[in-house]
Amino acid sequence: MRSFDELVGEALAADVTGWGFSFLDGRATEERPPWGYHRILADRLARVPSALDIDTGGGEVLGEAPTLPPRMAATESWAPNAERGRALLGPRGVEIVETEPGALLPFPDASFDLVTARHPVVPPWGEIARVLRPGGRYVAQHVGPASAFELIEFFLGPLPAERKGRHHDAEAAEAERAGLAVESLRTARCRMEFSDIGAVVWILRKCPWWIPDLSVDRYRADLERLDARLRAGDPFTAFSSPHLIEARRR
Repeated sequence: MRSFDELVGEALAADVTGWGFSFLDGRATEERPPWGYHRILADRLARVPSALDIDTGGGEVLGEAPTLPPRMAATESWAPNAERGRALLGPRGVEIVETEPGALLPFPDASFDLVTARHPVVPPWGEIARVLRPGGRYVAQHVGPASAFELIEFFLGPLPAERKGRHHDAEAAEAERAGLAVESLRTARCRMEFSDIGAVVWILRKCPWWIPDLSVDRYRADLERLDARLRAGDPFTAFSSPHLIEARRR
């Protein structure tokens, strides 16, 4: 295996835009939830005249759908991702709208028959209900509570209060209060394994909200301790807890 500095340097130099994870091939794995979000998304998109995808990243997930509605829009708040999404989806007629984090969705009331999202940053329930037409649907896969917290807490220590955030029951209640009728809520627990320190550094850069003050110098002792463990053949295991939510605007 290459040296600690070589692996970390490679991870720091690698691209983290978009929502692709090819850098982790052969270095980390993540179990997929049983429902198959890509298949569900493709099925729903093929049935409606208009749809909006929230926090689309670089458009990679949306781009896998073979059929898109006649009117298809997507939002993204990080400029490099929005640019990547335009390059990927613009030729298919998708409108990519760059937004500010936490801002209102830049669309009139009752604009879409379907709103979708895969791992939205913070689901804007009131805005989702507002831009959906009556009877329109929201179909999304969300990040659940304490996802990857085994890795996060390795660096930051115990975070008992933060572990309670993004719970599926709380999100379903918020959706109902916003005027959506939750028709299906499915949960899963998916295993993640990291086998080299470069994979760890890269995923922490990819998901900067996990450790907001991440720097190699600040966490070097922890990174070197983890690197020694991985070199000894002991992969680091964490778990994600995604949930699939389907709701209808009343």
